[in-house]
Amino acid sequence: MAINNFSLKIYKTFKVIFTLVLVLNFYSIHFASTGQKKKEEMPISEHYKISMATSRIIVDGILDEKAWHDAAIIKLPFEWRPGDNIPAPVDTDCLVVYDKNYFYVGFRCFDPDPSKIRAHLMDHDAIDTLIQDDHVVVMVDTFNDERRGFQFRVNPLGVQADANFSEMEGYEDFSWDAIWSSAGKITEWGYSIEVAIPFNQLRFPHSVELQTWGFSAERSYPRNVRHRVISHRRDRNVACILCQVNKITGFRGVTPGYNLEFDPTLTGNRTDEREIFPGGNMESGKEKAEPGLTVRWGITPNLILNATVNPDFSQVEADVAQLEINTRFALHYPEKRPFFLEGADFFLTPFEAVFTRTVADPTGGVKLTGKIGKNAVGFFGTYDRINNLIFPSNQGSKSTSINQNVVSGVLRYRRDVGQSSAVGFIYTGRAGEDYYNHVAGFDGFFRLSKTKTLNMQYLHSETDYPEEVSLIFGQKLKSIKGDALFVALQHQGRNWSYGFGYRDITPEFRADHGYIPRVDLHQFEGSIAPVFWGKKGDWYNMLSFGIGGEAVYDHDRNLTDQRIHLQGYYLGPLQSTVVFNLNRIKQLYGGKSYDLNQAVLFSELKPVGGLCFSLTGQYGDGVDYNNFRKAGTLYLMPFMEINLGRHINFNLRHSYERLGLKREEIYQADLSQVCLIYNFSVRTFVRAIIQYLDVSRNPELYIFPVKEKTKTFFTQFLFSYKLNPQTVFFIGYSDNYLGMTGIDIIQTDRTFFVKLGYAWTR
Repeated sequence: MAINNFSLKIYKTFKVIFTLVLVLNFYSIHFASTGQKKKEEMPISEHYKISMATSRIIVDGILDEKAWHDAAIIKLPFEWRPGDNIPAPVDTDCLVVYDKNYFYVGFRCFDPDPSKIRAHLMDHDAIDTLIQDDHVVVMVDTFNDERRGFQFRVNPLGVQADANFSEMEGYEDFSWDAIWSSAGKITEWGYSIEVAIPFNQLRFPHSVELQTWGFSAERSYPRNVRHRVISHRRDRNVACILCQVNKITGFRGVTPGYNLEFDPTLTGNRTDEREIFPGGNMESGKEKAEPGLTVRWGITPNLILNATVNPDFSQVEADVAQLEINTRFALHYPEKRPFFLEGADFFLTPFEAVFTRTVADPTGGVKLTGKIGKNAVGFFGTYDRINNLIFPSNQGSKSTSINQNVVSGVLRYRRDVGQSSAVGFIYTGRAGEDYYNHVAGFDGFFRLSKTKTLNMQYLHSETDYPEEVSLIFGQKLKSIKGDALFVALQHQGRNWSYGFGYRDITPEFRADHGYIPRVDLHQFEGSIAPVFWGKKGDWYNMLSFGIGGEAVYDHDRNLTDQRIHLQGYYLGPLQSTVVFNLNRIKQLYGGKSYDLNQAVLFSELKPVGGLCFSLTGQYGDGVDYNNFRKAGTLYLMPFMEINLGRHINFNLRHSYERLGLKREEIYQADLSQVCLIYNFSVRTFVRAIIQYLDVSRNPELYIFPVKEKTKTFFTQFLFSYKLNPQTVFFIGYSDNYLGMTGIDIIQTDRTFFVKLGYAWTR
């Protein structure tokens, strides 16, 4: 397809944006050179000296021990959102102390009306629910290198959430789990929190010298708006977070002990199946018992070795269901398995070269992650019984699973450069009978100023598929080689946000250990948006309006995708969020070019504690990928979460999708998921999950035979007891149902399962 008038519009848009960026860069440099006095007057985050505990501390939520009386007190005087470093609306004291085994943090959170404190029981790391509650946050940068932090959150009832934070990738991963203690108590003056974090759950330099850590204490105070109160200033004209935190010093002689953790597991299950559908009987399956063991050893306080034998990689929580009816590319599901979550941020790169859910059913694995001086290293290897493959292209992707043993490995190295930049190398490899895939490359993250970053990566791949697989999925019968390149410049300041990116992936690039479902592209993208901040009492907290665009060409220079979008972003009272996009799109598919207009909406409201509503929607033109034609599309996904008292959590998610021609409906799909949880305590809950899919199609509008009706039904019931994330007891039941045209919905299988896990640490 030749470059047309719409391409010219894209080009002119990029030219205007680029000119604006040059002007903004000029002014930013000008003000940087003429505003030194202002810069020098900016207060530096305070440093605090902490000391050894003067008494034993019992973690019960009551700060009554002598050690707390003698502890260092860190005030939280600033509100950084929605206010801009204005005085905090409530008083908060953070107390910090340590002994030879634990790092202790306490909070006194004063409240003018404790009856309005929002606090509910929930599971560990139920972060979407937790952030609706009052809670406190601790982040420690144990290497004091302003690149990586450990984050711990606790609500007034002692409910925990923990995460890794990576500055360079802007990555906050709540799938990481540590074993630590917390307790909370609501009082007549507010609430108090106690936290004890074992040193053997952290990584830090091995040194006999006095250590200094980066430290941030934060309190979330949700009322009409969510006030975020913090112990240090957060400058909106500085893009990095860890470079602005407090410093605490005084650690001396701390060690992780033996830093050993043994996690034996025993999993039992039985699956009954209806072998002849729909008229056959349900046949009882065999009872299976699978023992497993995972070992974690801190070779040094900052270098961790994990090994697992016959690991239990079963999931006790169903993935959130996604519609997969009119899609082009493979769906993405998050990782939830503990072995892969340890040190997961070490393997992050601009391209998702490592996607651990490609490892399906390993018999064993080993992992080494850590940091030595300025050098971060990560390695893991597994022996898998299943080979999961994605076959990408510019127009779509296909996938398959092969019952084939494969050996896979990932090696990652990254070195800190300067104050807050880094360069790195990555290798991923998988090999089996008549099959291999090797990917290697380098990457870099460079902080050019307080607001500007440059990110880049180059990868090279070499792949050879088994002959049968190549024939079935249209791959070449010989080894193939490919390359991928990514470059992005980003500015994130107080009043302006803009960025540019370029992505080049050749047709034969494959990353079988990662998630790159689209190849054969040259992609250019850019956006710019001014940002407006409200003041106390305004009808908005933040407003932003922007313009952006992208153009994608394949390697035959055909224009395959173009998009110009106008975006509005609003944050306001009642913790309300509205994001609105108007898109003008040109898309090439199946040899045809389609001009599309779309409106996209996301809105969210959290009017009171324990209540959340959101709506995601899309309306306008779409492409019927099954039948190669333009069609009208409507997509709606409402979501509701309600907490009834402190114990009951109910959430409902529904997806509605309709594709049609002028007055005729091609298909309509309804996908519902209901989750009901009763929390007995912070450790114990029972949960029921129900997923229901109902798809109606018009066979006369399809170019191939389809079922007029398809229905599926999935249920899962679980009892869970967690002493900590690894010491667990689960017992549950799940089943699946299927119905089609002329066949009522009938149960196809059912599974009973039980799991015991225990964490032994020293």
